[in-house]
Amino acid sequence: MIALKKVLTLLLLLLTIVPAHAKYKNKHRAHGTASYYGNKYEGRKTASGEVFSNHGFTAASNKFRLGAYVRVINKRNGNKVYVKINDRMGTDKRVIDLTLAATELLDFKRDGTTKVKIKVVGDGKGRRKIRKQNRE
Repeated sequence: MIALKKVLTLLLLLLTIVPAHAKYKNKHRAHGTASYYGNKYEGRKTASGEVFSNHGFTAASNKFRLGAYVRVINKRNGNKVYVKINDRMGTDKRVIDLTLAATELLDFKRDGTTKVKIKVVGDGKGRRKIRKQNRE
């Protein structure tokens, strides 16, 4: 009987602990400055193990979990892009670093940085939107 109480107590405790990934739910948002990767990272491995390509729709961020899909909106012109977080950044001054392809859709390459709004989206929606961007 005592062993059963211990098991039930442990089970209840485990159910009440918030999983580490819970802070990255689809409602997670961020605002801040975006920039873009330089060409020197082309072909290098990212934190997720993927090979970096400036032609893909990926990004580096310390605010979102690796593998998260996010919608990024340029606050200056309203343009938006969907990217997958697959790398980490060396600074907390910016909220996200984007590939050249994503930067071109947001139309801020010439400026180097821009103010953005970011929202995590579901994996299915993120993958669909990125496929659509690749075709355009």
